[in-house]
Amino acid sequence: MLTKIFRFTLTALLLAAAVWAGKMAWDRYMESPWTRDGHIRADVINISADVAGIVTEVQVRDNQFVHKGDILFVIDKERYASALSQANATLAAQQVEKGRRAREASRRAALGSEIVSAEAKDNADYAVSSAAAQLEALQAARKVAALNLERTVVRAPVSGYVTNLNVHVGDFAAVGAARLALIDSESYYVIGYFEETKLPQLQPGAKVDMQLMDGASLQGHVESIARGITDRDATTGRELLADVNPTFNWVRLAQRIPVRIHIDTPPPGQPLVAGSTCTVVIRHS
Repeated sequence: MLTKIFRFTLTALLLAAAVWAGKMAWDRYMESPWTRDGHIRADVINISADVAGIVTEVQVRDNQFVHKGDILFVIDKERYASALSQANATLAAQQVEKGRRAREASRRAALGSEIVSAEAKDNADYAVSSAAAQLEALQAARKVAALNLERTVVRAPVSGYVTNLNVHVGDFAAVGAARLALIDSESYYVIGYFEETKLPQLQPGAKVDMQLMDGASLQGHVESIARGITDRDATTGRELLADVNPTFNWVRLAQRIPVRIHIDTPPPGQPLVAGSTCTVVIRHS
């Protein structure tokens, strides 16, 4: 009799444990807010030349860390140095011309009306104003020439990692054509794509645990939740009318909503790679 009771009790306990484990697994995988679809992101700056010319120096290597202000590459300065010298010479000549016009106007203003007519005095004043305006224009042109010469040296706008280096000595750098990418080392964050059914459990500021594929762990918090994604069925027909899909799948898949996560504690010595994947779990408070 005791053996039967023991067997019954043991079976009931095992059944209860199985039910409890099943419920915990269901809550863990179906109800709790987590996703394996997480990606590390970072701000990527496309570096291009502001002036055109032949590349004469490349002072970085691919995947090198650089500090803000470090020189990345240099464009041939000779043409822009000559343009600056020409602007300086033209500016100096115009300064002399303005001085000559001003002295001439002063002399005519000191003479009586019986010697110099009022019209001649007005013309002299107009010539001074015109020379002054031309001087301002040449000063602005000189600033542009100096800026162009300065921009022949391309520097890092932020501290980060050089990647996809595609510039070599002898290349022609066109204005606005990206030659390399610079990943801002202070901008890493995580985007987790959560099912829309989990959104009620997500709140800005919630603590987050992240597990990288290489085993490293990160901690962070929810920074923001995206307010819109593309509706693939919202297309427009040839008559500019809504093109509605006439079929409907009875099995509906929950949409994935991007959630931006701030990394609070980057692991020391652990390299973060933009584009790598991770598991994101919202920590229960």
